[in-house]
Amino acid sequence: MRKLNAIARWLPVLALGASIAAHASDDITIAYQTTVEPAKVAQADGAYEKASGSKINWRKFESGAEVITAVASGDVQIGYVGSSPLAAAASRSLPVQTFLIAAQIGSAEALVVRNGAGINKPADLAGKKIAVPFVSTTHYSLLAALKHWKIDPSKVQIINLRPSEITAAWQRGDIDAAYVWDPALGKAKENGKVLVSSTDVAKWGAPTFDAWIVRKDFAEKNPKFVEQFAKVTLKAYADYQANPKAFLSDAARVEKIARITGSKPEEVGALLEGNRYPVASEQTRILGVPTIKALTDTSAFLKEQGKVDSVQTSYAEYVNGNFAKAASK
Repeated sequence: MRKLNAIARWLPVLALGASIAAHASDDITIAYQTTVEPAKVAQADGAYEKASGSKINWRKFESGAEVITAVASGDVQIGYVGSSPLAAAASRSLPVQTFLIAAQIGSAEALVVRNGAGINKPADLAGKKIAVPFVSTTHYSLLAALKHWKIDPSKVQIINLRPSEITAAWQRGDIDAAYVWDPALGKAKENGKVLVSSTDVAKWGAPTFDAWIVRKDFAEKNPKFVEQFAKVTLKAYADYQANPKAFLSDAARVEKIARITGSKPEEVGALLEGNRYPVASEQTRILGVPTIKALTDTSAFLKEQGKVDSVQTSYAEYVNGNFAKAASK
């Protein structure tokens, strides 16, 4: 396995990012990813702009590691990241706070093996090429799965590719398997089968989640914006959780999610069901000991795997449930 030290790239920008003044609330850049989730409808409808009265620049990123780099530089004030890159960033003392749990990941992320690759069981992965975006939740899940199966990562060829690169490599037949999310996951399934999903890995003791994070300096100067952002997001989650079938029966909603994420409209329903989206009443409980523990455990695993050099004594300062609490009132 190629030695991972992608997080080291953040170090030159951490000092810079810490000195950059928070942007005014009328000039905000938000990093999003292609994960299928209910709040993509609010994004498409301009609900965040209407609620906050602010101009928002939405920037699409392919991985949490890229989002973290942008947040560290000060170019992005709020970003959508997975628990693994978040834990790595916190371990590097990036000045951010987790203010919403966006999704508790399940089958929406999975390890798919290509038809004809000769992989019928975990042991068959030895010597095969597996693509995954490094420092992502799927990377963490892949390493956790290999550990569960007692497969030495050095016996597998793990390749660092972004989701779009995974799709291209898959179509060329350059890789044997990939642990990824949609739309790359759906495209891989067309000529492959799921060997394991993050639902299984969570049961084995390595749960993953997606989160919305905010730069501390921005949150301190613009608390009302962060609160409004949380309120709009949580309304979208509540709309979905209240009646998933009714939510999906609205073709316009489905089309908006598919357009922003690049997924197929007919796959949106299954992908939404692949994760769980905590509503306001749950957020205030989760954004405390559970999230702090998850970041602590994930960071310890990353250190064990040699992905971070050290861990924090406590990860409490990287979790802030006040915005979700205020938004729920």
